[in-house]
Amino acid sequence: MARALRDAGMEVIYTGVHQTPEQVVETALQEDADVIGLSLLSGAHNYLFPRIAELMREKGMDDVLLFGGGIIPEADVPGLQKHGVGRIFPPGASLDDIAKYVREAVPAKKVAK
Repeated sequence: MARALRDAGMEVIYTGVHQTPEQVVETALQEDADVIGLSLLSGAHNYLFPRIAELMREKGMDDVLLFGGGIIPEADVPGLQKHGVGRIFPPGASLDDIAKYVREAVPAKKVAK
């Protein structure tokens, strides 16, 4: 995912696996990120996304887009969106579609603030 977004012309800061929500949000804050994207295969999506969204709100990062993908049951997606997750991409999603989403959603998020 990181490579595909880089290839699409975006600056990507990859923090690696096994980062805590606090580490992810702090890195995004320090780097003045426009987007936080998570790829989850662990089944921890119902904890990680809401926790990151909570930390983002606490840090005043209301204009930062939160999205992700991975092995996430379709039934869990509406709950994640209620916490502020913009979109969840399933396995096999087109990398072009993901890049297009980011390009379109970031400016919309900035305007909505």
